[in-house]
Parts: sequence; structure tokens; C-alpha cells
Amino acid sequence: MDLPKLFSDLFKCRCYGIVVFACLVFTLLFFSCDQKSKLFSGYSAAFKPVMDTVAQRFATNRLVSGLHYLDSSIKHISNLTLDDRYKTYSFHYVYEYKVKKDYKKALLYADTMLNVVNQNTNDVQYVNNYVEVNFIMGDAYFNMQQYNEAYKHFFAGYAIGKSQLNNEALADYNYRMGMIMYKTENYKDAAGYFKKSYDVHDKIKNNFTSFFGNQELLDNIALSYKHNNQIDSAIKYFDKALSYIDENASQFPERASRLEVARGVIYGNKAEVLISKGNYVQATELLKKSIAINLQPHHDYYDAELTEIKLAQLYYDHNDVSSLINLLNGMRLQVDTIKNPDATADWNHLMSRYYLRKKDIPTAFNYLETYNTIKDSTQKKLNLLKQSDVTKQLDNLEKQDQIDKLNNKNKFQQVYILAISAVAVMILLIVLLVYRNWKRSKKDVLKVNVLNRQINEQNIVLENALKEIRNNSQEKDRILRAVAHDLRNPLGGIASLTALMADEDDLNPEQREQIVLVKETSTNALELINEILEAANAELVQPKLEMVEVNTMVSNSVDLLRFRATEKAQQIILTPLDKPIELYISREKIWRVISNLISNAIKFSPRGTTILVRVAEQAGNVVVEVEDNGIGIPEKLRSQVFNMFTSAQRLGTAGERSFGLGLSICRQIIESFSGKIWFENKEEGGTIFFISLPMADAISENELSQKISIPQS
Repeated sequence: MDLPKLFSDLFKCRCYGIVVFACLVFTLLFFSCDQKSKLFSGYSAAFKPVMDTVAQRFATNRLVSGLHYLDSSIKHISNLTLDDRYKTYSFHYVYEYKVKKDYKKALLYADTMLNVVNQNTNDVQYVNNYVEVNFIMGDAYFNMQQYNEAYKHFFAGYAIGKSQLNNEALADYNYRMGMIMYKTENYKDAAGYFKKSYDVHDKIKNNFTSFFGNQELLDNIALSYKHNNQIDSAIKYFDKALSYIDENASQFPERASRLEVARGVIYGNKAEVLISKGNYVQATELLKKSIAINLQPHHDYYDAELTEIKLAQLYYDHNDVSSLINLLNGMRLQVDTIKNPDATADWNHLMSRYYLRKKDIPTAFNYLETYNTIKDSTQKKLNLLKQSDVTKQLDNLEKQDQIDKLNNKNKFQQVYILAISAVAVMILLIVLLVYRNWKRSKKDVLKVNVLNRQINEQNIVLENALKEIRNNSQEKDRILRAVAHDLRNPLGGIASLTALMADEDDLNPEQREQIVLVKETSTNALELINEILEAANAELVQPKLEMVEVNTMVSNSVDLLRFRATEKAQQIILTPLDKPIELYISREKIWRVISNLISNAIKFSPRGTTILVRVAEQAGNVVVEVEDNGIGIPEKLRSQVFNMFTSAQRLGTAGERSFGLGLSICRQIIESFSGKIWFENKEEGGTIFFISLPMADAISENELSQKISIPQS
């Protein structure tokens, strides 16, 4: 070895390395914001027809049918794209949010959608999905009355939508802000937000979703004017909404049912304004038309119930007692089945007033008490919403967003300055190092020559020492096998004899206890000797290699150990491979490894727990997992568990002995077959042990034979 040349080359590499490192710093600074690979590849060909069918069923209010069809269909689609997964979760969100009203579960689906979105870095697709997910998460939080979280998500979607000039995002944001203002009775602000949403929404491409949203916004603007006592403006926008539907309905003949529902809603809302103007005949006609539309199957029962309340109130005000009680009695079943707090409260209020007119005070009082209970609950929710002060929250979020942007800008500038300084320092260091090494080069050559001679001499000494260590190791193994073999027979005899003595009837308790103690001690010693012999002989025995079916081998191991688990009231659950796979291995050796891992799981798990054994295929390997819920492995012992005669051994949960040899033997066996063995501690307690073995087509028979072939001694 030419050490002087080697050191000279190393010095050159060190200098070049510093320059390369400086270039890398600049590269990271100016290109760290590059996009990742575009993971979203659109909808798969198999998923598109499924999505279209589900969307059509959702559009016709057949959400349950659509969801069942979706879940059954995607089971037969392999390799779902991120778009496929995102759309699947969105359908589930709509079902939980709109049908089940389970906002907590809907939020879980929205959170999963956000995780899928974060795997995508395509600018347009990312913005659209990120905005949508944050808005629907805000909707879920809002209905769960967690208003601060709702506002944060609304603003997060709005901020990125605004920066990317996303009209749909801005329209959705203004719509949600309008709804919040409407619910907090800030009707003037609500009308302003709804108008902003309509103005932006009108620029979006002409599809049914956009069209349907526009008519809803016109209706909401009219409602806001109505509550703000701007009656003429309200009628103007109600009529504008109806005209908008009539003018565009021909474009969507397949959505005629949805459009009829929308008309019914507007009829009922407009009737309220007509009542305030004293036009009772036309108001009654519109209310009846609205009810007739939305009481049809799969239409808007919720709105129909509210409209029936409006008609009942009109009957009450005009003292049409017969029509009033017939309508209220007909609504009784609806009130009990459709969860509509406002309609339920008003129904009880009208029933109370009806019976009050009939002088039936007790019955009137009962209905009035129910009305007050529901109203109190509704008022508490409204008070909580008003206390959240959305305007202040949004101002704070806007200011915080500006502060974050300034901080990020300052951080980038600081990093840039630091990078320039670091490069300048490195250049100076390069100059100093070149100068210093130039001066020391001659001295270094002399020193290296001396070191070279010393290293050669030390290599000779080390080779002799290594040969001596190898001879000593072989002699140690020979003595160990001889001693263990000589001890096994007498200890086996002692264990058998004491077992017979323990069954004698004429022993007193103290004698029996002493004999049992001798028996257990000799059995433990015998088990230790067997493990020592196995460890000592592991490298001397040529294993018998054969093609072994994995599921059968693991299943046999589990079945043989179930009785031991039963003694501790434990259960072993096996999850095999989906298809048969064979490995070219020694059945006896690998079976011993799996059995040892399961035995350890039984030993170190409490009574009544479950042990999971799973077999899976991963990247050309078969992986067997043994998971327990036991005492786990402390941090300080983790590096020792695979050592022979380790100090990491501990007693089992029922006092079982451990000698610290089993896992060492397991590692020797697995590594001899080009495999790996490792473990992971679970946060909630317990341990998962893994073994990974290459499949038969991943390693040739000759290669495997060469890896594990060990000469006979």
C-alpha cells in the first residue's frame, strides 16, 4: 500500500468535498421549494364508471344505495390512484355529514382526505383539493360547535384559494361566511357575503353544481333581506331565483327532481314575505305547493316540515281551527321521525296555543314546557355561536397569517446570509488548508513511511492473535459440548426421579415442596444445557434444505403451542398468507425460530391476553410477525436481546425462567438463510418480533447452499 499517495489523495478529496458541499448548500437553498413527483394521476379507468354511477345516485338523493355500490365495487379494483381514494372518502364524508349527521365520523373521513391531498404536489390539483378539504373540515367542526377550529379551517382554505385566484374557493368561503352571519342574525353582513359568493360563482364553468349553488345563493340573499325587513328586495331575489331555475332547467333534464325540490323551498320562503305584506291567499297557495313537492319520496322532508309549520301558523292566525288541528295531527309522525329541532319546537308551540284556546290548560302547559325545553337548547347553541365572534376570529387569523409570511421571509433572508457567510468561511478554510498542507507535505511523507512499517508489523501480530483466538474458540466449544453432554444425562435422571417422588402419597407438605423444588431446578438446568448444546452445535450441522410451504409450517407451530397458551388463558390468532408460497429452507430450523418467538410471547404476556401471528409478502420476502401485549423490552436491554448468554433475560409473567440463548440461536439460523430478524416495542405495551426470509425465486439454490454450507468438524 502506497500510504503517502493515499494521504495526498485524501487531502485532495477533502478540499474538493468542501467545494462540493458549498455547491450543495446553494442547491438546497434555491431548489428546496421544487415540487415532488406528481403523484395524482387522475381517476383510474376502472374507477371512473363507478364514480359516475355513485354521483348520479347521490344527485337523486339515493345516498345509501350509492354508498353500498361504491364499497362493493372498489373491492374489485386494484391499484386505486390517489384521486380514486380521495373521491371515495369524499362520498363517505357526504353520507356521514348529510344523512347520518355524524359530524365526528365525517371529520375522520375529511382528515383522511387531507392526508391523501398532502401526498400530491401538483399546483392546481393540490389547491383545489386542499381548499375543499379545509372547508368541509370547517363544516364538521362548525356543526360540532367547535367554532374556533371551524374558522381556522375556513380561513386556511380561503388563504390558499385567494393566493391562487381560485374562484370556486372564494365562492365557497363567502358562502360559508354568509351562513355563519345568517345564523348569528347579522343579516346585512350575510346578504353581503352571499352576493360576493354569487358574483364569483357566476364566473365558474356552467355545470349543475355551479348552477344549483347559484339558485341557492339567490334564495339566501332573499332570506337575508326578509329578516332585515327589506321586503321588496326579498321578493325581487325570490323571483330572480325562480326565473334562474326556469331559464336553465332545460340544460339538466336528468336533475328535474332536484330542481323541483329547489322550487319548493323557494315557494315556502317567498310565502313568508307575502304573509308579512298581507297577501294571505297567494301565500297559502305557495305553502301548499311547497309542501306537496317536498313531501314526495326522496325530496326535502326537512324543508317540508318547516313549511307545514308556516301554514299551520297561518291557519292559527286566521282562526281556521279545523285546518290547523288536521295539519298538526298529520305532522305528529313527522315530528317524531325527522330530527328538526326548529320545526319540533314550533309544532309544540302551536299545539300549546291550540289547546290554550280550547281552555285545556294542562295539555297546553305540557306542550309549552316541551317547546321551552327545545328552545332553550337551541338558544344556548346560538349564544355559543355568537360568543365565538367570527369577525374578531377572522381578523386575528388574517393578522397571524401576515406575521407568519413576514417571519418566513425573514427566515429565508437569514438562511441566505448564513449560507453566504458559510461559503466565505469555507473558501478561507480551503486556502488555509492548502497552505498548511503544502508546508507539511514533506514531514507527512516521512511520518507516513514510519507508520506504514508499524502497521505492517502490527498486522502480523494481529494475524497471529486472530489465529490463536480461533483455536481457543474451537477448544472452548469442544469443552462446552463435552461438559454439557456429560451433565445432561444425570440431570435428566434427577428430573425424572423427583417427578416420580413428587407423586408419592406418603410425603408431608414440606417434603413434597422440597422435592418439587429439586425437580424444577433440575428441569431448568436441563433446559439450559440443551440450549447450550444447540448453540454450540449450530454451526456444525449441515441443515436439510427443501421447499417448504410457509402457511402450513407456521400453522403447525401455532397449533402445537396453543395448549401452552391455554394454560395462561391466552389466545393465539393466526393471519396467514393470501396464497401458498414456498421457501427453500430447513423446515426444522425455521420451525424452531417461529416456535421460539411464539413461546417467548406466551412467556412474557399476562394471562388472558391475545397473541397475533401474521404472515405477509413484502418486496420478494416472506415476513412473519409475532405480536404480544406483554411486558415489552426496556430501552437499556434492547441492544442485548440477540446476544448469547445475555444479561437481558427476565422472568416470565408466571415466573418462567429465561436463559438468554433462544434469540441468539434464532438470529444465527435466520441470518444463515440470508434473512433478517428484528423487533419493535409498541407504545401501548408489548413487543412485535419480525423475521424476513427471501422467497425461493429471489435467491438461487446454489447461492443459498453456499451461504449456509459449513464444513463438518
